[in-house]
Amino acid sequence: MGRLGSCRPMRSKAPDQPDQPPADTPQPRAPVKITDVAAAAGVAPMTVSRVINTPDRVSPETTARVRAAIDKLGYVPNLIAGGLSSRKSRMVAAIVPTIAHPMFSGVVQAFTDTMRRAGYQVMLSISGYEETDDETLFRAILGRRPDALLITGSAYTPGALQMLIEARIPVVEIWDVSARPIDMVIGFDHQRVGADVAAFFRTRGHTRFAALIATDSRAVTRGRGFTVEAARGGGTVVLEQVMPAPSTIAAGRAGLRALLPHLSEPLALFCSSDLLAFGALTEARMHGIAVPDRLAVCGFGNFELGEMNEPSITTVSVEGAQTGRNAASVLLRRLAGENGGQPEQIQVPYRIIERAST
Repeated sequence: MGRLGSCRPMRSKAPDQPDQPPADTPQPRAPVKITDVAAAAGVAPMTVSRVINTPDRVSPETTARVRAAIDKLGYVPNLIAGGLSSRKSRMVAAIVPTIAHPMFSGVVQAFTDTMRRAGYQVMLSISGYEETDDETLFRAILGRRPDALLITGSAYTPGALQMLIEARIPVVEIWDVSARPIDMVIGFDHQRVGADVAAFFRTRGHTRFAALIATDSRAVTRGRGFTVEAARGGGTVVLEQVMPAPSTIAAGRAGLRALLPHLSEPLALFCSSDLLAFGALTEARMHGIAVPDRLAVCGFGNFELGEMNEPSITTVSVEGAQTGRNAASVLLRRLAGENGGQPEQIQVPYRIIERAST
């Protein structure tokens, strides 16, 4: 057996002797105060506060000097304390179903950029498309005390509606029209979109129609508008296939396979998303179905893959980025005390972009 080495008795530490950290351990320092930043930048503490909370009220030169002092000193403002003292958190919440689709990612990006330039941060919540407990969602978000709220759509329970009303903060509902608006609405009529697509197909001589529709409420409304208008104009709706939300290319391919028995004659197909339209056209190509002679397809959303597809996809274009900027604009006006707190409704324009698929 080899030697383990000699053993030396351990010295006990005196009861009042504190543990000593290693020599290279960073030692805590006194927290940097707003007055330290003000002194370093050569401005008043109030100016530092304005740079943090309302940068649009400070000149760019002064803002740059204060920001440099903040970076140099490592100052971290206590935004919670500041919010409590002024009853403003400088934070707004945005609820969207997904950011995987270009429509909503464009809304979020434009909204966030505009709010940030005005000194606000955006807390993003992804609600998804499943049936959710909206009261729990709103309670969790409102518990963070946002100064304002952006919500996608208007399909929530009476209890959730009452919760939003009692929060007494600016609320903007986007991407929909509401029969019971809370405050501000920036949206468009999804049923009218579907009806306009049916009328568009009818002007191209189509009499047989089909729809691939995702299960979210706005897509269902577009599909209903399409089928009602198609039938009203004397057309025949051969199939209305409901697909899971969110829309996917794979779902579009599956939907087209369900339509194969109906493609012996020309057919006009409306898809509630460009992703479904892309999948349907991919599957049609696999089966040698002529587009647009045998199958004409219109999507929704004006995604880049639709424009770049071969054939390029006719679509309904809605300006998502402009919707985000408009939402930020009305919220900022309300937060500044303008408009007298009066409700606002802004119609979002849309248009059908005709391409090779029709």
